[in-house]
Amino acid sequence: MIHKTAIVDSKAKISENVEIGPYSFIGPGVEIADNSVLHSHVNIVGNTKIGENNHIFPFSSIGTPPQDLKYKGEKNSLVIGNNNKFREYVNINPGTEQGGGITSIGDNNLFMVYCHIAHDCKISNNIVLANNVQVGGHVTVENNAIIGGSCAIHQFSRIGESAMIGGMTGVLSDVIPFGLSLGNRNNLMGINLIGLRRLKVTNENIKKIQLAYESIFKNSNFRDNIENLNQDLKNNEFIKKILEFINSDKKRPISLPPNI
Repeated sequence: MIHKTAIVDSKAKISENVEIGPYSFIGPGVEIADNSVLHSHVNIVGNTKIGENNHIFPFSSIGTPPQDLKYKGEKNSLVIGNNNKFREYVNINPGTEQGGGITSIGDNNLFMVYCHIAHDCKISNNIVLANNVQVGGHVTVENNAIIGGSCAIHQFSRIGESAMIGGMTGVLSDVIPFGLSLGNRNNLMGINLIGLRRLKVTNENIKKIQLAYESIFKNSNFRDNIENLNQDLKNNEFIKKILEFINSDKKRPISLPPNI
């Protein structure tokens, strides 16, 4: 159902059972799949593809040009998966030429009020961004991460799988998978025990992750400590993800405990 006050460009591709509420605007390059709901006053423009069963709340602005002075109007896109909730005043920008041209959002995510996702971000699945989280350009957030309210994430940062970021944290360095990070400028404060238990990770594996964490971050020579890590720990499926994360990208430093 499309409300009579909504403006939907004739070139937009709107699937069946999509609800578009009052005073919404849908541009010509937009595609919206089945059973998505735009509650009211929603603005969607650009080359934006939205999957099934997404709920977009009032005054969200999705697909508007990147907030990047290098952007000169080149072709770009925004791709959104299924079953996401975008609460009031959420803003998401498509990619830039420097970042590959695509911003991507996965499935089953919750973006609370006033969240901003900048250009060229890769947001995976089952993620919660609490109120007023500001995500800079080229940021990667992996599956099951939770980011507390009023966090600001520096461009090119990475948030690992099942990591938790405390509220009002300035994220300037990468957070390892299963890590807990917080502070005015983020420090690594341990592992995300709550997240691991929610995922039903066994106590045996949690103990191994904790032991690996203590061994890796016992001092500032964490890369040397990785080399000396017990082989049994290195072979653990969860610890492998931590090691691969640390070794895979060097644009931002790794978040470390405050005492090293």
